[in-house]
Amino acid sequence: MNTFQISWKNLKANRLTLALNLLLIAFGTGMLAMLLLGMNQAGERLRDNARGVDLVVGAKGSPLQLILSSIYFIDFPTGNISGENAHSLAAHPMVKKAVPLALGDNYAGFRIVGTDTGYVSLYGLELAAGRFWTKPFEIVIGADVARAQGLKAGDRIYGSHGLTSDEDLHDDHPYVVAGVLKQRGSVADNLVLTSLESVWQMHGADGAREITSMLLQYRSRMAMAALPATINRSTAMQAASPAKESARLFALIGIGVDAVRWFAIALMLLAGVSVFVSLYNSLRERVYDLAVMRVMGASSGTIFAMIVLEGTLLTTLGSFAGILLGHGALHAIGYWQGSPQARMDGLVFLPEEGLLLAAGLFIGLVAALLPAIQAYRTDISETMSKI
Repeated sequence: MNTFQISWKNLKANRLTLALNLLLIAFGTGMLAMLLLGMNQAGERLRDNARGVDLVVGAKGSPLQLILSSIYFIDFPTGNISGENAHSLAAHPMVKKAVPLALGDNYAGFRIVGTDTGYVSLYGLELAAGRFWTKPFEIVIGADVARAQGLKAGDRIYGSHGLTSDEDLHDDHPYVVAGVLKQRGSVADNLVLTSLESVWQMHGADGAREITSMLLQYRSRMAMAALPATINRSTAMQAASPAKESARLFALIGIGVDAVRWFAIALMLLAGVSVFVSLYNSLRERVYDLAVMRVMGASSGTIFAMIVLEGTLLTTLGSFAGILLGHGALHAIGYWQGSPQARMDGLVFLPEEGLLLAAGLFIGLVAALLPAIQAYRTDISETMSKI
């Protein structure tokens, strides 16, 4: 029987202690894995969905709410702005590109977004089937919308008033699916895109037409400092920077994330202490067995390696199980997440997770070191004389 088999047999000798230590390590590692994966995906989505947008302009209110509703589509809009004001701003010499957005309806929880072809070019959207809309009440749907609802080009759907409820159905006029977008891994996968005219006609806005917000690109660096201040000071609208508000959002989230992270680290350290106590007590119970092994030819180095292997094997297994637990929990949360735009994917693995396994290995090594040294220094003759 080799050193590995002996170490594993010793661990299994007390199954309750083994299970407790594995659970402590797995929960700590799992929480860290969830945080690592969740924050990585959130950061990537924030950057990807805001790429190419320098400024968001909408009704007065919370700048963060404006960003969340107009770029990430995970909050309610701050209100509407007039089409006339929006048109004047789009023609401003400091504005390179302006993409209008009109919100207010949803289909099965997926937001219906009235816009123009500028949104398509801004995010580089491509079709997997069909074509882009050419007239009112034609729509192009994201890949996740098509998959979740089993839709294809030519199908008809009915939108509902509001951004989440499906009770107030607009059954007086259907939307016709003109095309399906390619999967991009961005918020566009969960949108129903149509023309501004579709949204206006659906809500009977024949006279004064309004939009929800506009996504702007600067024409020059000078506009970065001058344009937001001009809009906020001189108009009835507000301007919000995606970069600034995203950083503020991460700062707000970071307080809670840090608390959970330190709790998970404390849990792993507690697991290390538990492993140390288990190995130390086990060593006291097996002192005569170890002495017999020495008499039968096992070297002190072999005994040392066996104890160290027990500690590292236990924490490595717990860390590996914790990573799988973290991915499984995140995937389950993502599956039941009410907002498709905020859904997390637990099937994504990061290279940084190797550090969690290394941390588990290190904790096991440190926890086993003192018991291993004590076993290494055990006096055989003195131990055998007490038998």
